[in-house]
Amino acid sequence: MAELTVEEVDILGEIANISLGNAATTLSMMVNHKVHITTPNIKLINRSEALDDYEETCIFVQIQYVQGLEGNNVFILKDQDVLCLTNLMMGGSGMDVQGTVGDLELSAASEAMNQMMGTSATSMATMLERSVDISTPQVNHIDVESVKIFEKMFETFQEKFVKIAFKLEIEGLIDSTMVQLYPVSFAKDMCEAFRSKGN
Repeated sequence: MAELTVEEVDILGEIANISLGNAATTLSMMVNHKVHITTPNIKLINRSEALDDYEETCIFVQIQYVQGLEGNNVFILKDQDVLCLTNLMMGGSGMDVQGTVGDLELSAASEAMNQMMGTSATSMATMLERSVDISTPQVNHIDVESVKIFEKMFETFQEKFVKIAFKLEIEGLIDSTMVQLYPVSFAKDMCEAFRSKGN
């Protein structure tokens, strides 16, 4: 990873582990099931490669930092996982859920992401000793082949991003991927802010 040092990769992993570990706890309380997030996988990608791990359609929830940091939190879910998540949030078992994704399901995905990333932002603020705030979620049910739709979500011309990916699992019911995308320049700035604290 030529544009990030080994130390910077380690720092980004530590920040992600703490902030998203707390986010998983928040989601666990929302669905009343144990939530597990795997160790982050960090790599450098081109912007056009961000959806390469997905086929057909998916639910793409984006939250931007509006204070303290510059970057995007992106939560990518399979359609079936959104149906299951909605059912769990409404007190159901999450098993054998059928149907199609509609406004209710998109709203549930948005609320889950909002709560999780709110917790994550609080963790980031504590770690970096600065105020951190997030935007209202933007939810899109997208065709993965439609890269143009994806690229319109980024108000930047930067082509290189740091992709931090986790597996998100809910007790055998959901197995999805959470992805955070940062421009390389922002990732380096965040590492510097973390180092300057003396951690």
